[in-house]
Amino acid sequence: MPSQPKRRVRWSTRVVVGLLLLATALIGAPTGTAEPPSRMDTYVEDSAGVLDDGQMDRVQAAVDRLYDDRRVRLWIGYVRDFDGLGAEAWAERTAAASGFGTRDLLLAVATGSRDYWFYGDLPAGVSDGELDQLLTNEVEPALRDGDWAAAGVRTADGLNSAMSAGGVSLRTLLIPALVVAAALGALLLYTRKRRRDRSRAELEAARKVDPDDSAALAALPLEALHERSREVLVELDNAVRTSAEELELAVGEFGATAATPFTTALDNAKTAAAKAFAIRQRLDDDIPETAEDQRRLLIELIGIVGRADRELDGRVAEFDAMRDLLIDAPARLDALTRDLVDLTGRVPASEAELTRLTAAHPASVLAPIRDNTAMARERIAFAEQNVDAGRAALTRPVGEQGAAVGAIRAAEGAIGQARTLLDAVDNAATTIQQARDGLPAALDELRKDIDAATELVAFGGAELEAATVSARQALDKASAAADADPLNAFHDAVAADGDLDRAIAAATDRKLAAEDLRRRLDQALTDARARVAAASDYLTTRRGGIDANARTRLSEAQRNLDAAQRLGGTDPGQALRHAQAAADLAGRALQEAQASVRAWEASRPPSGGAQAGAVLGGILLEGLLRGAAGGYRTGGGYRPGSFGGSSGSRRVSRGGRF
Repeated sequence: MPSQPKRRVRWSTRVVVGLLLLATALIGAPTGTAEPPSRMDTYVEDSAGVLDDGQMDRVQAAVDRLYDDRRVRLWIGYVRDFDGLGAEAWAERTAAASGFGTRDLLLAVATGSRDYWFYGDLPAGVSDGELDQLLTNEVEPALRDGDWAAAGVRTADGLNSAMSAGGVSLRTLLIPALVVAAALGALLLYTRKRRRDRSRAELEAARKVDPDDSAALAALPLEALHERSREVLVELDNAVRTSAEELELAVGEFGATAATPFTTALDNAKTAAAKAFAIRQRLDDDIPETAEDQRRLLIELIGIVGRADRELDGRVAEFDAMRDLLIDAPARLDALTRDLVDLTGRVPASEAELTRLTAAHPASVLAPIRDNTAMARERIAFAEQNVDAGRAALTRPVGEQGAAVGAIRAAEGAIGQARTLLDAVDNAATTIQQARDGLPAALDELRKDIDAATELVAFGGAELEAATVSARQALDKASAAADADPLNAFHDAVAADGDLDRAIAAATDRKLAAEDLRRRLDQALTDARARVAAASDYLTTRRGGIDANARTRLSEAQRNLDAAQRLGGTDPGQALRHAQAAADLAGRALQEAQASVRAWEASRPPSGGAQAGAVLGGILLEGLLRGAAGGYRTGGGYRPGSFGGSSGSRRVSRGGRF
């Protein structure tokens, strides 16, 4: 910690300063000057001269205790006023000039103008509610009474106490000795609660471990590692998707060159996420791993996610500086209003199109878009609320307009999702028609291959015989469903034909086998792309209610699709296998995502509305979905997402008048 000047030196300095001020007063100069933002060199600075030596020692001792106990650096500055700046702006510039990091907090107090600001990254274990309670009930009363030393001491000790609070308490279970049935029931309940409490405590401990500390991770129970791995996958996947939406807007505003550092960070995070999801898929498949192998894979997964998350978070300040939404907030809000007018005008036509599609196709075909128009209306309503909130925020004095930033980001995210939801409805007929148009050729190809396979029975063995039987069944099923469900009929025909074609290729040396395989690959790629896109759109617009399982399947589907497209020119047989795997995994991802959303909706209050839709869409983030290991919440428990990793939203800034 920075060294403190000796008490005698501090007293002498004040005497000299006092004499200089007295001399200045005698010749008519001003008696006080403002204190501009500058670098802080000691943890407690009193340029306002409101602390005596004993009070200075009390405040310094509290700051030292906080550092010794929690390794959190609290800086306290008492000034006369904030040099004509708002309290928040003064605190931010002082923190920047002082080179503060994530473990530095600043309490700035203007004793003359009677306002203050608390600034920095909220420490782990301290919730927003605890911070608000500390400032409102402890710090502000001391400031109003002019007890400047008590305000500093309460801030340091309050943070220390909040960080030390918690833990798991186990209740003692009294079992009535004579009532055996009641005793057994009570014991069972107690055992289950203790197991839940233990699991909860182990997960809390896992959240606090540095992802790169493999030794500490290895010491955790295996089940806690599994739970934490699923949690960090959801956090990173949400961070990547939200960052991608923010980055797309930034590229449109500032150009690809200016956004290159953030594009690189996002691409790295996507690569890391795909690798981590592949590990999770390996752990979830039907091939069991030993406990030691599971532990090794889980530690690798958590480390990969942690590093990717930190890389995204490391770009947050730079990204925010580039995309300072307050600079041209009125123009942005006007543009958002125009977007809302356009989207609102599209909704009736999309609703009519969905009604037409519903009458023409079975429910299974339209399941991914069944509620798209209703959700689009929710997103539009949410965006309108935030546009109004943004305009209201801009009417406030300079330095108090920060709420406009979150409102603009939330409105942009909602508008983007509303557009995606309506596009999916408007394009559904084209997708279905493509499958309908391609189905006759696919069925004809399947019939020809069945005929060819029949001629090669003597050469194909059991593999060809089984593939032929499956192909005949698929042909009958797809032919029957061609009119009602062309999408799934097309998928079934293409999948069966791919299996049969591989069996034929193994039973014959025909030169045209490679060309036949190429046609199957093209069809399989068309099928896989459509199913991956449908699952991805569904997950993106409902990501707030979807767990790690669906995301894992979708990541694996995308990996297989990428591999199929990469190998198409050199190894079409292997590419076809990847394309079929991608289609199957995307279908599973969509099914699991739909089940996850149904479970999420069942767990919510029945009120619904625009805000609930925004939470489901991941526009507003709940605590556990953005790295809130400490359980913090603000503004009713939700906040808009922004570019960065899952812990980016721990940045706090509080203050006001006293």
